[in-house]
Amino acid sequence: MRYERIDKAVFLERPNRFIAYAEIGGKKETIHVKNTGRCAELLKPLAPVYVQKSDNPERKTQWDLIAVEKGDILVNMDSQIPNRVVQEYIEKGNLFGEKPYVRPETTYGNSRFDLYVESGERKIFIEVKGVTLEEDGVARFPDAPSERAVKHVEELCLAVKEGYEAYIIFVIQMKPIRYFTPNMDTHPAFGEALKKARASGVKVLAYDSIVTPESIELDQPVPVVLGNPLLKEAALPLVEWYRSSKRDLPWRHDISAYRVWVSEIMLQQTRVEAVKPYFERFLKELPTVKELAEVHEDKLLKLWEGLGYYNRVRNMQKAAQQIMADFHGEFPESYEEIRSLAGIGSYTAGAISSFAYGVPKPAVDGNVLRVVSRLLAREDDIMKASVKTGIEEELEEVIPPDAPGDFNQGLIELGAIVCVPNGEPKCEQCPLSHLCQAHEQGIETELPVRTKAKARRIEKRTVLILKDGDTLAIKKRPGKGLLAGLYELPNVEGHLTRKQVIEYSNSIGLAPIQIKKAESAKHIFSHVEWHMIGYEIKVDELEKNCSEEMIFARKDEIEEKYSIPSAFEAYRRYVL
Repeated sequence: MRYERIDKAVFLERPNRFIAYAEIGGKKETIHVKNTGRCAELLKPLAPVYVQKSDNPERKTQWDLIAVEKGDILVNMDSQIPNRVVQEYIEKGNLFGEKPYVRPETTYGNSRFDLYVESGERKIFIEVKGVTLEEDGVARFPDAPSERAVKHVEELCLAVKEGYEAYIIFVIQMKPIRYFTPNMDTHPAFGEALKKARASGVKVLAYDSIVTPESIELDQPVPVVLGNPLLKEAALPLVEWYRSSKRDLPWRHDISAYRVWVSEIMLQQTRVEAVKPYFERFLKELPTVKELAEVHEDKLLKLWEGLGYYNRVRNMQKAAQQIMADFHGEFPESYEEIRSLAGIGSYTAGAISSFAYGVPKPAVDGNVLRVVSRLLAREDDIMKASVKTGIEEELEEVIPPDAPGDFNQGLIELGAIVCVPNGEPKCEQCPLSHLCQAHEQGIETELPVRTKAKARRIEKRTVLILKDGDTLAIKKRPGKGLLAGLYELPNVEGHLTRKQVIEYSNSIGLAPIQIKKAESAKHIFSHVEWHMIGYEIKVDELEKNCSEEMIFARKDEIEEKYSIPSAFEAYRRYVL
């Protein structure tokens, strides 16, 4: 869009929304202000402005305000021009392909939308908003409450329900701009309406503009942040911190989707230092998806021994088999395909796709929930699925497109070593402390909020370490339920006395020669606690006489072949 008859002037004052005074060629003139917004940060006394002389000599006000200089930025203030700028952009083949039909000012329902577009079978309504409010490279809209703007957004949602496509395009009448966000201070209802609109399928876009005194042209897309802008502000310092401060961990070398996947499943509820040797051992034995898909279950479980939650590695094998069958042995690259694999949820899919492939998807675990809760001083219960989903959505729109992996790993790393749980966070070391709302309010240790888990059920068990010479009895658990399919030391419900142990042994065909009391132990599962006592029992001809289905193995066989879950860790010295 080009203007004619442009002159430079000096702004003097604005007595009302519609007119202002400026000095033009040494003379005070009345100028028409097309933009009825407040624009207080732009229209300051002595600011350089650009005005257009009317081509109608009969018009009472001969001048229109077109643009104003704000420091080094030239801002177009013509509120009547964004519609034409977007129309020109579309008619040049942008957004909807070549030669679309574009009609301005089209009525739908109770609203009159700025543009209606047809392209092939597509029918599209577009609402255009001109943006002149800028602070520190951030563009905001509106600069004054606008119930009409909210109404238009709501009407676009109805159009989507009836099968139309709908767009809201914010024309930022300047550059450079880092991102656009709704002005929640001035009109929070508009910001909330935008969030609902995007959730219902309305596309929300923003573009900056190339502005000269004589022209304005739509230029580059600008990130749209409908969530909390603090997350956007945190992105750059977080990435820089991570790149300079990250720990040297084995899965961060030679990054591949497979290596990321193995490490992330291992790291679930297991300390980083504990995972390192397991990771190296697993990758040595099963270096590719193919080996994982084909390995015998007993060997797989033995490799996983000590990490717990054995269903995770079983699901990994199922997923590996899926990859071999459905993806020709190549690890899928899209978030949706990764998410479709057995045992992979939103966190793991986000981690794999962002770390290995640079896909801008969030990876939200407990560390990230804690960091975000503190950064934004949020008191929402992070145990609620809706809270996690909301944080995922907010993070996704601020992930730097050139550093999604470093951004996600930065949040995780920050929560692991700086913004720590169960104690004082190390705020003096935090790269985001200057942004952190919890730190500013002094409530770091009160967040995040999380409901207490239900009390775990207590189960008393007696562990029987049955020995015959150099062999020891182990038993395979049922294929379903707790520790399904794993090998265990024989055990029974309740805390048995020595006399009861003898009676039980006799009942299964064993005659104890010697009984020693072993130590007591406790193991915690997700929803149950085992409180265990143990007995070391020497018997004669164990394998010949026992009526229970058990395996009688030497210690070296157990170490090589059979996976004993960590629930029996306290009794491991009797086994190996």
